[in-house]
Amino acid sequence: MRILVSACLLGVCCRYDGQSKACLAALELLKHHELIPICPEQLGGLPTPRPPAEIQGNRVINRERTDVTAQYQKGAEETTRLYQVLGCDCAVLKARSPSCGCGEIYDGSFSGALVPGDGITAQALKRRGVRVLTEETLTTFDDAE
Repeated sequence: MRILVSACLLGVCCRYDGQSKACLAALELLKHHELIPICPEQLGGLPTPRPPAEIQGNRVINRERTDVTAQYQKGAEETTRLYQVLGCDCAVLKARSPSCGCGEIYDGSFSGALVPGDGITAQALKRRGVRVLTEETLTTFDDAE
């Protein structure tokens, strides 16, 4: 299978804080699958490092109170385009991220509180019928699905 994966889960230092969040389960996929690393926030034109951002209503606002919705939307569009052009089969994205979160994201208050929801890129992929997992739900990964 060809799997789109958040680059930070593969050890690439592309997170907002300039760090990675390497995930052994994601790296294990390399043994049997072709992985396509992506960072929607970088694809949207944001620098690394960058101020943390959270979804507030239908906007993405960073801690400095700057609206970065357009960059997040562009990153989602570019990620979706790569998914389609490269013929990917599913996506494994970073949990709780305002781009990649799937099922649960930060509530927009920068307090660490979580709410049900999806990040901008996860929403875009799901709208196209893409199976989206996170590093936390990767244990449910099954090639047969």
